[in-house]
Amino acid sequence: MKENIFKLSTAQLKEIALDLQQKVENGLNNDSTEIQCIPTYIKPKTLGVEGQATVLDLGGTNYRASVVSFKDGETTIYPCDGWSKDLSVMKTKGFTAKDLFVEQASFLKDLDMPEKSPIGYCFSYPAECLPDGDAKLLRWTKGVDIPEMINQPIGKPLKEFLNTQSAAEFTAVKVINDTVASLFAGLSDSSYDAYIGLIVGTGTNMATFIHSDRIGKLDKELNWTGLTPINLESGNYRPLHLTDIDNQVDVASGTQNAQRFEKAVSGMYLGKIFTSVFPEDGFDEKFDAKSMTDMINKPDKNKKKHVRAARRIYKRSAKLVAASLAGLVAVMVSHDPAIKRVCLTAEGSLFWSKVKGCRAYNKEVSKCLKNILEELGHGDVKVKVNEIKNANLIGSAVAALS
Repeated sequence: MKENIFKLSTAQLKEIALDLQQKVENGLNNDSTEIQCIPTYIKPKTLGVEGQATVLDLGGTNYRASVVSFKDGETTIYPCDGWSKDLSVMKTKGFTAKDLFVEQASFLKDLDMPEKSPIGYCFSYPAECLPDGDAKLLRWTKGVDIPEMINQPIGKPLKEFLNTQSAAEFTAVKVINDTVASLFAGLSDSSYDAYIGLIVGTGTNMATFIHSDRIGKLDKELNWTGLTPINLESGNYRPLHLTDIDNQVDVASGTQNAQRFEKAVSGMYLGKIFTSVFPEDGFDEKFDAKSMTDMINKPDKNKKKHVRAARRIYKRSAKLVAASLAGLVAVMVSHDPAIKRVCLTAEGSLFWSKVKGCRAYNKEVSKCLKNILEELGHGDVKVKVNEIKNANLIGSAVAALS
């Protein structure tokens, strides 16, 4: 690959940021849009959170469960990183909702459960949040397909099932997206003007707070006011300046025209982009983002053309994420010009990865984001990248107790 087809100029990245800004505004005011901007009807407590919550975290391939306690300003997670198991079996053809509930209930015997507690359920798939704190599944992503769960509440059926499997009583359930959980976890530092939650791992997405006055599609009968957590579902964004390789990956995905941004940047798809560049070189179909970063980190054991292409795909992913963040910051500043300091709480193995021969992913995002914001005329806005261990668990517990 002599020509770097994955190179993006600052001007192109600025175009992507402005395009995303416009599409976020469209999503805040209309339903069934490219970037959905789904309101979450939970007002998180930022100070004085007290109590215990049982937290379930269902990601792309991994499931975690824990008991999170807040007492006198201290946070305790038991077990310390959550009890976890691989749930790739979710992707098996014929896997049912009952199968999923059984898998999720298997943690009960391994946790020291409180007699009563609410559930904070971090659910990392597109879902419409309901006024009671539950959510309705819109569609599956990441290779999962359990059709009978689509357009159905997510939390209540699980809570009812778990109450048949345990001596402990689960009193309520709040369902939030993983980006919203990261957003809530970042609130522990009140010194910022605004907050963003970001995931770049198996999939990708963003969340932030938008004032209700700026969300034209809110149901007026809800009388919902103030700052509203918004799950953008930005993985479905269709960015400008994609390549023919991206189009090939999209066609082969089985979900053509959906999740185009995710297919260009996330861990689930970077390996597919790479193998599509070298279709005749015999790479395994399971070649993924980890395989690609391992290749970059072992340049002496791989062909130069492969390492060079892997670095370019990796770097483009970070630049696209930076452009999306710049577009979201532009939305936020247009709503409130006083915003100067933004806390970005980021989760995901790809975002925090490091490779040889180029900047670590998070450093590339930060540098590129700064440049794009300057091009947009927002050079005075500073975005601090914040890494909070177990942000999903902490943020979900905040939701359960709010």
